[in-house]
Amino acid sequence: MSSTAESNLATAKTVLSAVASLAATAVVIRSVANDLLPSELHSYVGSGIRSVWSWFSSELTMVIDEFEGLVNNELYEAAETYLGTKISPNTQRLKVSKPESEKSFALTMERNESVTDIFNGVKFNWILVCRQVECRNFHNPRDLNSTLKSEVRSLEVTFPKKHRDMVLHDYLPFVLREAKSTKQESKALKIFTMDYQNMYGNLNDSWVGVNLDHPATFDTLALDRHVKHFILQDLDRFLQRKDYYRKVGKAWKRGYLLYGPPGTGKSSLIAAMANYLRFDIYDLELTQLQCNSELRRLLISMANRSILVVEDIDCTIDFHDRRTESRSTSAINNDRQVTLSGLLNFIDGLWSSCGDERVIVFTTNHKDKLDPALLRPGRMDVHIHMSYCTPCGFRQLASNYLGITEHSRFGPIEEAIQETQVTPAEVAEQLLQSNDKETSLEQLLDFVRKKKGSQELEAKKKEEETNDKEEQQGKELDGGDKDKDNDNHEKKNATQLNNTILVLTPREYYAAVEDKRIVTVAAPRESQDNKVMVPDSACYLIPTSLLAAHLASTRTVGHNINQLILCPENLCTILNLPDRLIP
Repeated sequence: MSSTAESNLATAKTVLSAVASLAATAVVIRSVANDLLPSELHSYVGSGIRSVWSWFSSELTMVIDEFEGLVNNELYEAAETYLGTKISPNTQRLKVSKPESEKSFALTMERNESVTDIFNGVKFNWILVCRQVECRNFHNPRDLNSTLKSEVRSLEVTFPKKHRDMVLHDYLPFVLREAKSTKQESKALKIFTMDYQNMYGNLNDSWVGVNLDHPATFDTLALDRHVKHFILQDLDRFLQRKDYYRKVGKAWKRGYLLYGPPGTGKSSLIAAMANYLRFDIYDLELTQLQCNSELRRLLISMANRSILVVEDIDCTIDFHDRRTESRSTSAINNDRQVTLSGLLNFIDGLWSSCGDERVIVFTTNHKDKLDPALLRPGRMDVHIHMSYCTPCGFRQLASNYLGITEHSRFGPIEEAIQETQVTPAEVAEQLLQSNDKETSLEQLLDFVRKKKGSQELEAKKKEEETNDKEEQQGKELDGGDKDKDNDNHEKKNATQLNNTILVLTPREYYAAVEDKRIVTVAAPRESQDNKVMVPDSACYLIPTSLLAAHLASTRTVGHNINQLILCPENLCTILNLPDRLIP
């Protein structure tokens, strides 16, 4: 046993001596190489050695540099963000930062730290490599701090060689998508408004923004469930269709028109869409713009993945009718104001392709006042009616404000809401009046009932006014019809005068004279008191052709028996006596 132990010990000593000799030889060779070989050959020799070693290795290493020339490497930034979510508890050194545009801390790898990731059952080993450089020889104009740096960073990922294609086609695209999603979730949303003072400066200065911390979500909106479900499905489908939009030749955008009375939650829905999509909001006030070129400049300076909002589009600006404007007037107006054509050109014209993944939202209280050209599909793709509060909306508000989902007063309140036009904003205001659930619901029920009564009175008053107006219009219409009938009768009788003989009985003749519809020049016989007496004859025949001939000029009708003066305005009256018009 002792001889065997001594033999093993001698063997171990021999191995250790050989390893030590090889290590010493390697150190000597490295020292000689550093002294004799130019620095330019160092990396070449090192890569050659690694290439020889790779022939005997089953693993492949990919290097991802921080910069590709003077341009940031998108894959490096994405991998750095992605690996920040994969850091294990065993990691000893981490880098922590908080960019101003994000709402949470960002964790990244420190130099020479490694992270292991598993994707589709394949193990990937990532390591952050930092290479020292001389400060004076390293300068990147895209990195203001590059002159102060003394190292260049890169990420190296090692994995089995046989999975090379899977890494290029599946794993790295997955890293890009996950990093994008992580950035969207962690970034602080902003709402931007136009900065007119810097309108003609740098494009990036055309908008000024503040953090948007609106609490609205689709879970808290007072909308019917099927409406929420429809909107969410439409938004998800839009986000997933980038390649489809390019395939069919359309700009990657979506237009929504929110219409309904004030207080129905249009602004809250916009905020909920921004929170769901993680899109910034650009609030455009068209009345501040003077021409189409300013509108175009603002819109092309918007970032991708954003929501453009134009509230109260029906009263924000007076769009001129493109069909009635003359060319000269149109040219002047285009230079001095924003036109409907200018807005439409951005929504679905040539300028609509200047940006991707954008949502356009218009709001209005009166959809019927909008130009039909603005409403067609391709411009406003989805029309969402924001109605008065419904029972479903009330239950959502009760859950939000009171934290309850059922109560004995829900039934009467829902019944009253169905019969009354009350907005979600009004319901929410009543629920805020008291911290006591019972009191809040009682006040809400009383409010809705009072509003129902006032609306019924107002409706009754309007109905009475409408009836009075219709009655007055009917009277005016009847009077107009009578005048029209009289006119038609006069015209008809006037055309018959030349072909008729007017026959008046003595009694009719006397009545006409007494009413001064006929004034006699030479009466048949006068009494002592100068009153006209009834003629002796049975009747007088007056040739109406003679009457018509002299009526307009002399008003005098000559006859071998009588001479009569007939006023034109009395002609119709005479003809309307119990007549015997003989053709």
